[in-house]
Amino acid sequence: MTSFWLAGTPTPTRLPLAGDIEVDTVVIGAGIVGLTTALRLAEQGREVAVLEARQIGAVTTGASTAKISLLQGTRAQSIARRHGIAVLSTYLAANQAGFDWLLDFCIDHEIATQRVPAATYAQNAGEFAAVRAEYEATRAVGLPTELIDEFDVPFPTRGGVRLREQAQVDPVAVLTALAADIEASGGRIFESTRARRLRRREGRVVIGTDQGEVSAANAVVATGSPVFDRLGLAAQLTAQRSYLAAFQVPGPIPQEMFISAGRPIRSLRWCPTEADDVLLVGGSGHDVGRVDSEADHARELLDWTNRWFPGAQLLDRWSAQDYHPISELPYVGAVQLGADEVQCATGFAKWGMTNGVAAALVLAGRLTERQPTWSRAYDGWRSGAVKSLVAGVQANTAVARHMSTGWLHLLGTDAGTTPPEGEGRVERRGLHPTALCTVAGATHTVSAVCTHLRGILNWNDAEKTWDCPLHGSRFAPDGAVLEGPATAPLPH
Repeated sequence: MTSFWLAGTPTPTRLPLAGDIEVDTVVIGAGIVGLTTALRLAEQGREVAVLEARQIGAVTTGASTAKISLLQGTRAQSIARRHGIAVLSTYLAANQAGFDWLLDFCIDHEIATQRVPAATYAQNAGEFAAVRAEYEATRAVGLPTELIDEFDVPFPTRGGVRLREQAQVDPVAVLTALAADIEASGGRIFESTRARRLRRREGRVVIGTDQGEVSAANAVVATGSPVFDRLGLAAQLTAQRSYLAAFQVPGPIPQEMFISAGRPIRSLRWCPTEADDVLLVGGSGHDVGRVDSEADHARELLDWTNRWFPGAQLLDRWSAQDYHPISELPYVGAVQLGADEVQCATGFAKWGMTNGVAAALVLAGRLTERQPTWSRAYDGWRSGAVKSLVAGVQANTAVARHMSTGWLHLLGTDAGTTPPEGEGRVERRGLHPTALCTVAGATHTVSAVCTHLRGILNWNDAEKTWDCPLHGSRFAPDGAVLEGPATAPLPH
């Protein structure tokens, strides 16, 4: 599964860290948050180093649909319901700042963007109430949304809400330009360098990697779910996996950005290429590691597209991981109480192109004492803690259930035969939960216990990975970390 963006946009390879270095700020993660933060700091004279475990854009940003929009599905009504219209207004002010900064950056760097309407649509009559609620919430804070009776599209709709003059972009083109600007401003980017340890020494933050240590006055953790989490932030997030595919379509492609108001989510946009326009379709999401078959979800998306766009030819298919905050608001703040020298940003609920840039403006502002006035939009986990209590209990009850059932399931399992190609299973060898799989002709045997909080892993039959149902950590067949909050590989 390779992202359409990464398949079509080759990016320069950066070398790994080679030995110990000292900088003003170390940024962990080279997605939209990490690179925007690093650029803002480097432009203000800070000595910055970016550590990326794989390659630039390898995780969420490079797998995004890259919609740049203030109309975000049904987010406005969810935030207004939980926190009120005033907080929603501040949240949208933050997103507007992210929107403006990103569009200005694209114009300055001649990165192609398309200014198109965004639409949240009802797939059936039962979803229209959510469409109307989104219209009312957005109008209450001044967005010029409009109710639409019908759309000129081949798939079923029962009306929707539209916001004109939104935008879409190639996210890898944005990351490539950000990285080049960081290096032109004196910053350094190290790929294939996973941050594994955080400690403090002589008043400085020290990030340990397999290739050396980075000593800094402060650190920014710009990973999807924050690594080195000392506040239990992972417990305030639900890790969600969704599927995307790119198609050549024989007929016309809708020229708006669409997302459904209900489940199963269907998200669509078009993308211009040198040959022709391409249709991108996303959705069929689920909580990480908590379904019987991820392949069924991926197949469902392809079947839907083939039904409503006959003759669609699959070009690429891939998946993405996003984190939905229990409080409904993103979080930008410390990863440890009373220790502001290590900051993080998370919980963008699939709307990271605006939220991620806004979060980066907040992070850079805190380190340079130029914090924007709307930054309080990202303090909601503290201010909304009481209102989020029920949702938090529900989310963490699910975590506890998957923790207990994973271990109980092992009581009746013993070592068996080698799994066939493309399959994996968890079994008990003595007292040790063991994960076995066969991929590309090689059989791998690793621990089945997640190195984050000891959840029992599940086999992902779509991507051939080991996924944790507790907080969304993911591992390759050989045990290498693919996504956090885990930082350590699975033991063999």
